[in-house]
Amino acid sequence: MSGRITDSVLYQHLWGTAESRAVLGEEGRLRGWLEVIVALARAQAAAGVIPASAAALIAEHARADRIDLGYAAEQTRRTSHSTLGLIRALEAALPEQARGYVYAGATVQDITDTWTAVALRRIGGIVWRDLRRIEEQLLDLAVVHRSTVMAGRTHGQPGSPVTFGWKAASWADEIRRHLDRIRAGAPRWLVGQLGGGTGSLVFYGERGLTVRARFCAELGLADPGISWTAARDRGAEFAQLLALICGTLARIGGEVYELQRPEIGELAETSPPGTVGSITMPHKRNPEASEHLDTLARLVRTNAAVMVEAVVQQHERDGRGWKAEWVALPEACLLATAALQITAGLLDGLDVDTDAMRRNLARHGGYPVSERALALLAAGPGSGVGPREAQARLQDALASGTAAGLSTQQALVRAGLLRPEQAQDLDGEPDTGSCQAMTDLVVERARAARAAEPPQWP
Repeated sequence: MSGRITDSVLYQHLWGTAESRAVLGEEGRLRGWLEVIVALARAQAAAGVIPASAAALIAEHARADRIDLGYAAEQTRRTSHSTLGLIRALEAALPEQARGYVYAGATVQDITDTWTAVALRRIGGIVWRDLRRIEEQLLDLAVVHRSTVMAGRTHGQPGSPVTFGWKAASWADEIRRHLDRIRAGAPRWLVGQLGGGTGSLVFYGERGLTVRARFCAELGLADPGISWTAARDRGAEFAQLLALICGTLARIGGEVYELQRPEIGELAETSPPGTVGSITMPHKRNPEASEHLDTLARLVRTNAAVMVEAVVQQHERDGRGWKAEWVALPEACLLATAALQITAGLLDGLDVDTDAMRRNLARHGGYPVSERALALLAAGPGSGVGPREAQARLQDALASGTAAGLSTQQALVRAGLLRPEQAQDLDGEPDTGSCQAMTDLVVERARAARAAEPPQWP
């Protein structure tokens, strides 16, 4: 049984995905560390540092099902060393002639940092795939609802009309920027680590750079050029990107959360059969997914902050920072993949009530036309009224007109701000300005980017 609710059998689906846990969980981490150890042995054998026969035996026997985790844990506690327990357990699984060559010249961070890069490649691939799926869902919404008029809202209050397609395009455009960031970050994040005690590679003599280059190549990682045991910006940057991504997903979820309120009713999560909104108030239809996106975003931001704290290091190695990464970075990855999965499900079943959008827009009276009226009153140098003065006059006229029960048009004509024929121009279909054109631009740009990029990352 786990003491952490995020690992609970009952609740773990809320805090991660099976796919990301396969990479970051105990078994996945063990497999990953062994993969790194095998790559190191092969690189060392290629450079003549250890016998090729020893490297072959290490590759043959370094398998998770041959490691006694109980013994590894006991040795970890006994030695107070982060990886020596694993090394001894691996040695116990090896033929005697290969035991002395395991992990030769390497240190903790050579294994853990390199595994982190391998794990980030796999997690980054999940993030890339799911972001592209979400982008496609949002682009579809943008196209379908290109002309679906709704109230724009600022500071929580109704304002000039927009289209729901324009709102979805805004979300899609933000997702596209995250895709650009993850593509640009791959060369910085996906690098190996091999430096030995202080990062100097002194154990290998003149062969140090050759061994490191071969080691990285064995794992499909880039050579870092210089050891980075005390340079922790790579993981911090990746975590910050996850925080940004989850912030965007929480923005989308927050909009659904707000617009699902019964008094608005413009958007709603789908409620699959069996869903229970409240065990005490059966009438409720709670926006559980939308709400949870905000929770996940808060936790990812918190873990990303821990990763930034780790950037402050002393000298060539400082366990205070990078050991905190062992907790914070996997947590951020698990939480972010959960957020992506939840968002995709939310958008896949999103209910859009276009009738409610129009009703709400009409119910707000002068809001849909007040910005157009401002443009008419301050229409150019010949009008004699500047935008600031026009705004003040309109505000006074609308306030007194509302108190008298007048429509926006009636109030402006009564105040002498507009002629009757000008007021009539405010009738008809709500003016959404350039919303449709901006939507088209985002969709066209995103479609072109998608056609030019690979579906997989990196």
